[in-house]
Amino acid sequence: MKQQQQGFTLIELMITVAIVGILASIAYPSYIDFVTKSARSEGVAAVMRVANLQEQYYFDNRVYAEDTSKLGLDKPFLTEHGHYSVTSAGTSAFTITAKAEGSQASRDSTCGTITLTSAGVKGPSAECWK
Repeated sequence: MKQQQQGFTLIELMITVAIVGILASIAYPSYIDFVTKSARSEGVAAVMRVANLQEQYYFDNRVYAEDTSKLGLDKPFLTEHGHYSVTSAGTSAFTITAKAEGSQASRDSTCGTITLTSAGVKGPSAECWK
């Protein structure tokens, strides 16, 4: 009477590992791209928040705030998760700059710095504001 084998053979195991490796090599870059874009949206939201505060400050004082401390924010203002530091400069007009920090700076070479002026000019490209 023959005994019935139970378990996997080495070939079956190696095929499974190869398939998982191929799937991981496809999925990981997409995941990193998603994480980068979601962190970028945090920077864009912070720039828009500071722009709104600048406009409120201008409405009250007829000049724009020289820096973020006059807007009730830290100088420089860090976003919630620390992916961007946001600064603002100017009195008759302003330029708000969000600079990528930490791991976001190394992941996002395209939009390492996001800018917005009082005239509504967005930089560095439309891709950064999506």
